[in-house]
Amino acid sequence: MTPEQLQTLHRLKNDFVFYAPRVLKVLSKDGRIVPLVLNRAQLHINALLEAQLRDSGKVRALILKGRQQGASTFIAARFYWKLQFRKGKKAVIITHEQNATDNLFAMTKRYHDNVTEALRPATGMANARELYFDRLDSGYKVATAGTREVGRSSTAQYFHGSEAAFWPHAASHFAGIGQAVPNAPGTEIILESTANGVGNEFHQRWKRAEAGQGEYVAIFCPWFWQPEYRRQVPQNFVRKLDEMELAELYGLDDEQLYWRRLKIDDDFSGDLSLFQQEYPNNAAEAFVAENKDSLISAAHIMAARRAVDVNVAGPLVIGVDPARFGDDRTAIVWRRGRVVTKIKTYEKKSTMQVAGIVAQAIESDKPARVFVDTVGLGAGVYDRLVELNYEEVVASVQASESATDDEKYRNKRAECWVRMRDWFAEKPVQIPDSDEIMADLIEPSYSYDSKGRYLIESKADIKKRGGRSPDIADGLSLTFAEPVRPRKEIKTEMEAWGMLDPYAGY
Repeated sequence: MTPEQLQTLHRLKNDFVFYAPRVLKVLSKDGRIVPLVLNRAQLHINALLEAQLRDSGKVRALILKGRQQGASTFIAARFYWKLQFRKGKKAVIITHEQNATDNLFAMTKRYHDNVTEALRPATGMANARELYFDRLDSGYKVATAGTREVGRSSTAQYFHGSEAAFWPHAASHFAGIGQAVPNAPGTEIILESTANGVGNEFHQRWKRAEAGQGEYVAIFCPWFWQPEYRRQVPQNFVRKLDEMELAELYGLDDEQLYWRRLKIDDDFSGDLSLFQQEYPNNAAEAFVAENKDSLISAAHIMAARRAVDVNVAGPLVIGVDPARFGDDRTAIVWRRGRVVTKIKTYEKKSTMQVAGIVAQAIESDKPARVFVDTVGLGAGVYDRLVELNYEEVVASVQASESATDDEKYRNKRAECWVRMRDWFAEKPVQIPDSDEIMADLIEPSYSYDSKGRYLIESKADIKKRGGRSPDIADGLSLTFAEPVRPRKEIKTEMEAWGMLDPYAGY
């Protein structure tokens, strides 16, 4: 081989983005065999997987995506590439139904059949479920998630779980993956799916990955990345109010908005929540279909995530939602007027540890008020802060206590959450651009009691339906417990800078 050919071969082996369009072929929608040119979603997924591989030595990923964005096509191609250049490797693919299994294997077989002779691995076995490359001792096997034991008997270095939210025995399959794939460098587990409501195994694992818990990375791809999701706009097209908001938030043009409108009206009979589940704008929205009574508008939250350079004015208020055991997190939120300036979360911290963290924040940041949820662990945190002579700064808040306006709110929790909702609705508002925060904010539903007062879903009820405690959102809601004036020692400084707004707590 010439030096140029050796250089090309080296790059084909080590650079998937370079390799895919030059080696692999796919079936286009009009029935032609064409090169695999990676789209935006596929390039995004690949970049995040490669970053995780560099940082941790292996890949553990959950992918939440819209319909027909090419995630399965990409993963099948990635694993074929891995097998083609490596000895003694096995890839296992499990899908949610037989048709999907057949389609994925046909796709992989098409890759293999269309690879140039010089690069195609020698095949020792090829049937409807398995490709075996005998000289490499590598192979590719597919199965359907029909029984609890599928995938447990196989040992593999690469695992692809397709439409994992729809697996009938998901808990058993997820447990089996850990037995099938060793915890070794270079191994990859990639689970992808569209959303299928809340509370299922995929949703719970997504929430953990989104919160940065465990070794899985959460990857999301919005529908509007697909260039084909657009329609020619008629002359009488006029944007609706929600379409105007989407155009502002995501930079959508009229052809994308018209495609979306037709999809909702024709394919989903006008049911926006079902469209959002299949074609979400953001990760949190994908799970809204099962939680239609979320108090805070996803559009308002997204606007706050996208906002920049909002004026930081008013007293600093900190909300503290302590937790010690289970999956709940201690969440501490800093808010100054219209801006959430900082968020910190901690796991499995003791009363004294949480109190110490809050005390340090009081000393360094000089907040006007610190509101502590004193249910459970929080009572000890509050008491310790009082012992440390912070009684003029800290305030106790209990979710079940009476609201200031007890004719409108069932309890203090409802009052804090509705005030927070109103804060989001009064633009501009700025919060960190985080899927985790957004997921917390839309998690609880709301209702009304027999007296017509607001009632927010409790943490216990959220967990019963498979949701996760919205700790960050609860921490932020605490900052709305009551109006806040600046502390005396910083009032003069704030006045000098023109930042005095005594009721910016609302």
